[in-house]
Amino acid sequence: MAVVEIRGLTKHFGQVKAVDGVDLSIQEGELLVILGPSGCGKTTLMRSIAGLEQPTAGEVLIGGRVVNGLPPRARQVAMVFQSYALYPHMTVFNNIAFPLKAQGGMTTEARKEKVEWAASLLGVEHLLDRKPRQLSGGERQRVALCRALVREPTVLLLDEPLSNLDAKLRASARDELQRFQRRLGITTIFVTHDQVEAMGLGDRIAVMNQGKVRQIGTPQEIYHESGDTFVATFLGSPGMNLMEREDCLLGFRPEHFLPQEAAEGRHNLTTFSLKVTRIEYLGADRLVYGVVDSVAGETRTVAKLPSTVTLSIESGESYPFFVQKQHLRFFDKATGTRTEPNPL
Repeated sequence: MAVVEIRGLTKHFGQVKAVDGVDLSIQEGELLVILGPSGCGKTTLMRSIAGLEQPTAGEVLIGGRVVNGLPPRARQVAMVFQSYALYPHMTVFNNIAFPLKAQGGMTTEARKEKVEWAASLLGVEHLLDRKPRQLSGGERQRVALCRALVREPTVLLLDEPLSNLDAKLRASARDELQRFQRRLGITTIFVTHDQVEAMGLGDRIAVMNQGKVRQIGTPQEIYHESGDTFVATFLGSPGMNLMEREDCLLGFRPEHFLPQEAAEGRHNLTTFSLKVTRIEYLGADRLVYGVVDSVAGETRTVAKLPSTVTLSIESGESYPFFVQKQHLRFFDKATGTRTEPNPL
């Protein structure tokens, strides 16, 4: 295990600032998720940590040592790519053993023991004689992890390793990956654009956009106390509702926007009239889309209603909805930065 520190890291590709002055500290044994949309710089940041990209400026420290000048193999890190990058002509055994052969200095018997140790960690001992084409997506993922771990790295870097799995398998793979990481206690950095993965896996989440870290915190902190409008609208399904007021932007999450019939026993309510334009039925939830009046005119707004709210709602009609004041968030109009509560 090792602490990873990133100090003022910048990476330019021509005129494009892929990473723009990032500062991060990842603690020993922590699982940090770097979350952001495509093109935000998260993979470039990870590749800079691995040594696959040389930063334009700034430093990467692993275990207190600056590693900027070191090649990937000397950094004691291992990386699992989105494609898994398994060699199709090799057996699982030889895929896992490949990094050990490349570094040399190990007997055939010692390599065999290491491969069997790594395979046992992830339960793929029975697959060692197969080729990658004979494996399921989940099995390929576990083999790629075995190959990363066989050299016992101090830091594990995962670049969207679950994106090639179907939705049902991704859920079980997240659980497996988190239990495995907790058991080994290895410092892990996980890159994804999927907020469900990020919220479900991370001890902390660093949200990136346009090369910068916009906010870092626990899943609860970045969701409930979003630091700016980008984080607020990027997280959540759907993201936070925003509407203009005279002196700020007012925000609230769709699950906190409820019809008046659900107000019994609730206090400190801010009410709105929602003109419904569309309804989506999603099994356990209903998404009610509509518009409310704001200083900017009609503002598109969505409510996420659980199945326990049985109110009959029709498109084209207007209904009173409310938000409890403790769920309201306020943002600066010019910068989008979170501000102090504003009396309504």
